[in-house]
Amino acid sequence: MKNRNILMVVTNHDRIDESHASGLWLEEFVAPYREFKDQGYDITVASPKGGIAPLDKNSLMAERELPPEVVLLQNTTPLAEINPEDYDAIFLTGGHGTMFDFPTSADLKIVIKNFARRGKPISAVCHGVAGLVGIQMEDGKSLVAGRTLTSFTNEEEYMAKLENLVPFMLETRLREQGANHQVAASFTEHVVVDNNLVTGQNPMSSKKAALAVISLLL
Repeated sequence: MKNRNILMVVTNHDRIDESHASGLWLEEFVAPYREFKDQGYDITVASPKGGIAPLDKNSLMAERELPPEVVLLQNTTPLAEINPEDYDAIFLTGGHGTMFDFPTSADLKIVIKNFARRGKPISAVCHGVAGLVGIQMEDGKSLVAGRTLTSFTNEEEYMAKLENLVPFMLETRLREQGANHQVAASFTEHVVVDNNLVTGQNPMSSKKAALAVISLLL
């Protein structure tokens, strides 16, 4: 059997507003990356525009030193150059930056719709689930309509004190688009698997979400 190819998508967006820097939440990239690498999978790191994926400095507070995987974030592949048929699964990492460039990326929508049509694993963690917002399938329905999933919750956004700065509340928007949005206690591990769709609620869910993807690929 050929080796598995995983497409990991990260943000290029580095600010919420003039006073709040943002970007990728590091754990949501490193933990899944290591799980996929341990399986021997080939991994491509892509982003809407390509190039540098900025890190949310708040996600570095627990890090005594940067993990070696951060070098992969310096020159990511533009999604426009990605052929989704080359990949077995997609994993959307989070961080508040994704709220700004994932939902507006036409290239990301094209890639995700290709995975959806072929029934291949689509996975996302925390704010990375914003990449599923606004995707309309050929039948006119939202990609998330009728699907059971989770994401960074409204309560968690309020606890982060960023509810007035994000472009929309992710949990609310997913519900508006027809998703059956499940919520666990704030900042506890919570992963939902609905057929080929895998979603994690928050950074604590990153590793478990990756393991669920691996289970789908076995």
